[in-house]
Amino acid sequence: MIDLVTFCLQNPDSSEVQSKKQRFTEIGRELFADGGIDAMENFFFAIQNRITEEIGKDPKPFRELWKGISEEWK
Repeated sequence: MIDLVTFCLQNPDSSEVQSKKQRFTEIGRELFADGGIDAMENFFFAIQNRITEEIGKDPKPFRELWKGISEEWK
């Protein structure tokens, strides 16, 4: 997942971005199915910290891709 987000942030004009965002959304659904909202929060926290440290970009816009998976997700 980190690779998906990193690619999208570093290559925003790539034709592959949409498919990578779709995969990110699918993974969010899988996380929710396996561990609920806590799993989603924990995983996104780890992604945010690692990407911010490694490439200095903010992945927060990707949180929007998980809206609709659960009403609790903000």
